[in-house]
Amino acid sequence: MKYKVHIKKTDEGYSIWVPGLPGCWSQGKTEKEALENIKDAIESYLETVEELSKGVRTREVEVA
Repeated sequence: MKYKVHIKKTDEGYSIWVPGLPGCWSQGKTEKEALENIKDAIESYLETVEELSKGVRTREVEVA
């Protein structure tokens, strides 16, 4: 699965976040490191959503 991310150079390195996943963000000293770190953040985010959704009636929809 692919997610669009926004990345911004800061004084400390790079800040990176996923607009489609509110609150999902990370950082890195280099752009490459930030991109690797956001992968872990996305995985953790999705695992948390899955855990919080247990027992909740859900459906999936496909968008073209």
